[in-house]
Amino acid sequence: MTDSGPFDFLGSEAIQDGRATDAYFDRTVEALEHAGKNPHVVAEVTADQFPTGEFEVLAGVKDLAHLFEDLPVDVDALPEGQLFDGGPVARVEGEYLDFCRFETALLGFLSHASGVATNALRARLAAPDSTVLSFGSRHVHPAIAPVVERSALIGDLDGISNVAAGEMIGREAGGTMPHALLLCFGRGEQEAAWRAFDEAVAADVPRVALCDTFSDEVDETLRAVETIEGLDSVRLDTTSSRRGDFRHIVREVTWELDARGHDDVGVFVSGGLGPAELRHLRDVVDGFGVGGYVSNADPIDFALDIVEIDGEATSKRGKLAGVKDVYRTPDGGHHVALADQPGPVDGDSLMEPLVRDGEIVRAFDVDEAARRARQDADAVGFGTE
Repeated sequence: MTDSGPFDFLGSEAIQDGRATDAYFDRTVEALEHAGKNPHVVAEVTADQFPTGEFEVLAGVKDLAHLFEDLPVDVDALPEGQLFDGGPVARVEGEYLDFCRFETALLGFLSHASGVATNALRARLAAPDSTVLSFGSRHVHPAIAPVVERSALIGDLDGISNVAAGEMIGREAGGTMPHALLLCFGRGEQEAAWRAFDEAVAADVPRVALCDTFSDEVDETLRAVETIEGLDSVRLDTTSSRRGDFRHIVREVTWELDARGHDDVGVFVSGGLGPAELRHLRDVVDGFGVGGYVSNADPIDFALDIVEIDGEATSKRGKLAGVKDVYRTPDGGHHVALADQPGPVDGDSLMEPLVRDGEIVRAFDVDEAARRARQDADAVGFGTE
């Protein structure tokens, strides 16, 4: 029996018990046990065998570590937030029956999180001097909101919106008001809605008024600054079908604020934004909320492949036999080589111990991972495409 409940998602128990697996791994276990075979195996997680010139960001390593906690296996992996381009990002070694059933969960942990972190970093680098927030948890199943928000932070975004996810990962969620608040007060009563927000919410919540619900952005912006004393920013979330030239609208709002002595009021925008829009608006906007571009990122197409059995290099057709290592050189190059052979001159190995005989031997820090991602992006030229 899997975990029961009113919602269709698996709990931690099913994952840790190895039941979150593809059925053919159960058949594999049955066949190997029947034959009395349980080889010592090294398996590697890869997306591409060789570098392709297209870097991606590794995330999900914390979940990977806990998946193998208390199991008699060793796991190595790249640091979380590390950019990679071909070759292994993780390696599992042990008796095959000890980890066979965990392949499905292993790949799911890394694939989804890495896709989100990669797109988050692309968004960050499209507007490097702006505030960029993750607004996308509404586009995914609520059970994986913490995965999305944590991965977005690893991609160096500045904040998240999901309350429960924030509680789980130790980050306070941010946010001010939706269109629903204005609609509840009704047309012509925007001031009452803004005033209620200002009077009700805690003093440490930024005063950001949504200014495009009933009338044009300039009109509502000027009314909002007269209603809320010390307004920090206005947010424009105009539906794309009605926004026209969004850059022109933003510039008009900024102009009218400046003309009336409100040059200290920032402009924040959201709604269907990706890197192209961020680059187009970053010089006229103070901050962005990015949703589906990050949360709906395509998963990285990782696979787990056996590369050594009982000390002998092996692989299936189309994959590379032998235990491998990956290296970063000072020129930003990403190199793949056999682990028992010398790596490139001046190359630093990126593979580090993660689990040793079931014990997690690495700490996890989201801020450190985000710094790593940003620094490594500069080193390899990520985000300049």
